[in-house]
Amino acid sequence: MNSSLVKIQNLSYYYGKSHLRHQVLDNINLEIKAGEIVILTGPSGSGKTTLLSLIGGLRSVREGSLKVLDCELYRANEGKMIQLRRQIGYIFQHHNLLPFMTACQNVQMAVELQNNVSANEAKMRSRKILQVVGLGQHIDYYPRSLSGGQKQRVAISRALVNRPQLILADEPTASLDSKTGRQVVQLMQNLARERRCSIFLVTHDRRILDIADRQLQLEDGKLIA
Repeated sequence: MNSSLVKIQNLSYYYGKSHLRHQVLDNINLEIKAGEIVILTGPSGSGKTTLLSLIGGLRSVREGSLKVLDCELYRANEGKMIQLRRQIGYIFQHHNLLPFMTACQNVQMAVELQNNVSANEAKMRSRKILQVVGLGQHIDYYPRSLSGGQKQRVAISRALVNRPQLILADEPTASLDSKTGRQVVQLMQNLARERRCSIFLVTHDRRILDIADRQLQLEDGKLIA
């Protein structure tokens, strides 16, 4: 595989048509190398989450080239997009845990999406990663019994359990206090280094910028190094 996990050329994105058309991303060019941590900042409405969702195969590319893990997403069919999503770890501001499942079951669900993994192995992997993030005593807890930081650790476990090469994180510290937010991103950083994966992180939180190898800014749909 090319050393660039993400390669974007002349990517533009807009909502609506003709006179109602609203440009969200304007001629974006970006590469993310293997093992690199890149942080993207910018004001609300500048297109950060849209760019993240395009990279993650959650939206269709309309204009330009977007290659993720050597897969071209321009004009990619739904089957190809689904296959790509299974190779990426996602962490969101709101952990998106299912309330009727334990911490272990929430993580295990991500493993079971993979082919040829038994329920036993899925459970074993899930318990192991939860121990790594410091939740060994909370494996069988439901989300309602976990703190905000603990829920986000479950979400990180879910993102990392399949050892993806690329992690996409959208405001992962927004709902956390300063100390907990710091712990969460340092955990992401350490695990990413150990597992040799890249992180593309969108944030407004200036307290965590120092974990990045590179910082970028998005303003009015344009990327500023």
